[in-house]
Amino acid sequence: MSNQVNIEDIADFLGKEVGLTDWIEINQTQINKFADATGDHQYIHVDEGRAAETPFGATIAHGFLTLSLLSKLSSMNGGVKLKNSVMGINYGLDKVRFVSPVKVNSRIRARFELVSAEEKKPKHYLLKHNVTVEIEGVEKPALIAEWLGMTVVQ
Repeated sequence: MSNQVNIEDIADFLGKEVGLTDWIEINQTQINKFADATGDHQYIHVDEGRAAETPFGATIAHGFLTLSLLSKLSSMNGGVKLKNSVMGINYGLDKVRFVSPVKVNSRIRARFELVSAEEKKPKHYLLKHNVTVEIEGVEKPALIAEWLGMTVVQ
């Protein structure tokens, strides 16, 4: 489906999957750069030798790295986009759970389900999506989140 929707038709998409992204790979360079940006250099993320000795068997991405990739994933056919939009604003999260670790060199993708759409003030629509970030070949997802975005239309 095209995820470009007229506001008049938004109710038709409530409770439905409205986006599925392509797979993206999480590599050690990304993990290291995120560690540098956040100051979180815990060995399970950056020390490949030591992390190999853990139950994970390899380094893992920071949960917040995976969460931060929602912006990129959203741009890849993720979630509803209102037609005539002039701006989208990250409004926050109602709930986030980190379910499974994302091992280095794993691939992830996201599924978006539209939960609600509410006009907060004229031409400002608060959209809530349930987002599930899946790990290729892993039964349980990396994370689940209730993500809020404010869309301003013309």
